[in-house]
Amino acid sequence: QVQFVESGGGLVQPGGSLRLSCVVSVTNFAMRGMGWYRQAPGKQRELVADITGGADITAGGKTNYGDSVKGRFTISRDNAFDTVYLQMNSLKPEDTAVYYCNGAGWISAWGQGTQVTVSS
Repeated sequence: QVQFVESGGGLVQPGGSLRLSCVVSVTNFAMRGMGWYRQAPGKQRELVADITGGADITAGGKTNYGDSVKGRFTISRDNAFDTVYLQMNSLKPEDTAVYYCNGAGWISAWGQGTQVTVSS
């Protein structure tokens, strides 16, 4: 059974930073693409960033970002700990959302997510 356990959210002022973590229980984690998603109130869930697995793992994985977070967020992974991270810098109020991790190119049941609130 695939499980995602997200953590690291909280309340932060505009311009601040947070680092989200997601521990993934899945077979062959290193071979799997992973993504961070978010859902703001009243909006659809969207993909924020993703990172490849498999043949790219020696290079740390290839990354891709949504336009709204490009240059501010960084996705990374540690295959030794089956964990994917999202470093979020220069946070804006519009980044307020519940953040989830899940597969990229594959999807399983969603975890509980972690709330990120950007407000002064």
